[in-house]
Amino acid sequence: MARRIAIISEHASPEGILGGVDQGGQNLYVAQVARHLRALGHHVDIFTRRDDERKLEVEVLDRGIGLINVPAGPARWIPKEDLYQYMPQFTLYMLKFCKAQRKRYDLIHANFWMSGLVAADLKQILNIPFVITFHALGRVRRLYQGDQDLFPDVRFEVEDRIVAEANQIVAECPQDRSDLISFYEADSHRITMVPCGFDPEEFQVQDREIARQVIGVKPDIPTVLQLGRLVPRKGVDQAIRGFAHFVRRWKKDAQMLIVGGESEAPDPVLTPEIGRLQTIAAEEGIEDKVIFCGRKSRKEIVTYFSAADVFVSTPWYEPFGITPVEAMACGKPVVGSRVGGIKYSVQDGRTGFLVPHDDPEAIGDRLSLLFEHPEDLLIMSQRARTRAYHYFTWQKVVEQLSRMYENVIFEGMQSKSFHKQRAKSDFIRF
Repeated sequence: MARRIAIISEHASPEGILGGVDQGGQNLYVAQVARHLRALGHHVDIFTRRDDERKLEVEVLDRGIGLINVPAGPARWIPKEDLYQYMPQFTLYMLKFCKAQRKRYDLIHANFWMSGLVAADLKQILNIPFVITFHALGRVRRLYQGDQDLFPDVRFEVEDRIVAEANQIVAECPQDRSDLISFYEADSHRITMVPCGFDPEEFQVQDREIARQVIGVKPDIPTVLQLGRLVPRKGVDQAIRGFAHFVRRWKKDAQMLIVGGESEAPDPVLTPEIGRLQTIAAEEGIEDKVIFCGRKSRKEIVTYFSAADVFVSTPWYEPFGITPVEAMACGKPVVGSRVGGIKYSVQDGRTGFLVPHDDPEAIGDRLSLLFEHPEDLLIMSQRARTRAYHYFTWQKVVEQLSRMYENVIFEGMQSKSFHKQRAKSDFIRF
């Protein structure tokens, strides 16, 4: 049955460019979930904060998906850590929008804790059920980042409320589910595990040598790729040190490509993390082997995945991690941190290797193992692609979400019917 779904993503627009600050997996998640819900016949509107005065208030995206740029706070980019103060405006706008458009949504899918706050308030006022994908949990983030976590402490209180009031919570991997129960005392019966995914239309195996020609790197040497947001918690520094350990053991030529940043050309001024990472590469004596590539479009990153032999992703923590799955879809084994969603998507010893996030020697040793045994690298490449297609396509992900929506909507209708019957019974007895 076609449903009317509202997706809230306060700081991560589906139009966001990946790789920059506050532009990452959530942007992609929202865009792909909306697109595939629409393919299933649902009507979808996405609500995100207007961060550019040139943006129209209401836009129509591909396939008729509505994008509402909510005027909440200044119409400019603001760090997500500073957005909480504008959430009352966001909620008030959505209430007025629903009234003016005469739209009754069957369900709200909130993304991130501030969107969850808006959804919880709308549920109280309009009695619309909501589900939430947190994408990251405040208490887990604080545990790993300490003083570097700039979100206000009120986040913990808000997340407690959301966990208590959400009709269902989407856990992206077993670790996410465990954290919800351990840190938030979430009801396990109201947690549904649904991973993130990749789009087979985007990520297909390309010829490696042609891909290397296109991006202009050496064609016939071991090539390691790291791709994503360039922020300290992504652990790119450990990946570089691990690559250096491999190079010293390999004693032959090799190259590491690092994709991400705030500009198309790598710029340490616009992306300070690049400067820090360049310094680390120089300290390790491999500055000539580490190539910073800058930010790339969705179309371009497929070529970078294809040009690589191995993908490395070693964050401190990762609620899910979409890039390892995308690498696997392109037939690349992954050397990844044994954290969060990575230890779920990557099968240690079969589709790649899992290592401690802070152990460069372990990273280097696994890279050496792969390049010293090319037949094993090839087998892992094939297994990686098979696993990605079997479990992690966006179509399969959204089909799971759609079934969960139906259960939530049905339970809500049953509950309303029960309360009406009870009220009628009480009236008769009176």
